[in-house]
Amino acid sequence: MLRLSNCFNQHLAIVLFGMVAAVAAATGPVRAGSSWQGIKTEVYGSRPIEDGTGLIGLKAPYRPDDVRAVPVSIDAALPAGRTIKGVNIFVDENPSPLAAAFKVGGARGRMALATKVRLNQESFIRAVVETNDGRLYMVSSLVKFAGGQSACSAPPTGDPVEIAANMGKAKLAAVPSSKAVSQASQKVRLDVRHPNHTGMALDQMTLLYIPLRMVSKLEVRQGGEPVLEMDGSITLSENPSLEFDFHNKGAETLDVTLKDSDGGEWRHAFDVGPAT
Repeated sequence: MLRLSNCFNQHLAIVLFGMVAAVAAATGPVRAGSSWQGIKTEVYGSRPIEDGTGLIGLKAPYRPDDVRAVPVSIDAALPAGRTIKGVNIFVDENPSPLAAAFKVGGARGRMALATKVRLNQESFIRAVVETNDGRLYMVSSLVKFAGGQSACSAPPTGDPVEIAANMGKAKLAAVPSSKAVSQASQKVRLDVRHPNHTGMALDQMTLLYIPLRMVSKLEVRQGGEPVLEMDGSITLSENPSLEFDFHNKGAETLDVTLKDSDGGEWRHAFDVGPAT
């Protein structure tokens, strides 16, 4: 499994690979196109990846309304006695194929995740889950590109002054869920204000490229214990959002730390109430 402490360097290598990768063109339950083969080797080496059908649910729209923010959701459920160590989300044909790498806190056999990604062209989106015994499982879904400007080169929305003033702000809201593992399980949505600049978009006033400034790390803790850690990339959408469920262990706040590639760091504490 990719070590999260090394994810930034790993992302740079994968970005370079993605810029020269060929278009994926394979079919099958575990789809492996020409781009994916190189990405897989870069991230996992020679480790085998099994078909995750039946263990992992992956939802992504076949024709998204907005390629700048394509919703992707994952629901993983493992057999009793096995737990989820990490989850990686890939967009094969993006300049940075590894969209996000998650490390899962606690011994959890089931979890739900959702976020939004940029889509540069037609591509397979993949979820790879690593279990506590080191096995890898994958599912994938083809997402079409409607045409127009590629998402990674699209300029940010809004006034630059306002974007800078609001950078790092975040809010947390409860999300109703019919798939709670127990009464102590809660599902929340974290919305972050950050442009997640790709370094590929032109400033519409100066016609110069806006420098890269991406969400590089997000950590969620409860009572000092890790709930979820994420290493991000330019493939995450502007103003990233993250839905996830967690086992409420009694501490009444979730502590969130957000870092970006420009050295920015923001900390938030959100009230989630006691376990019920």
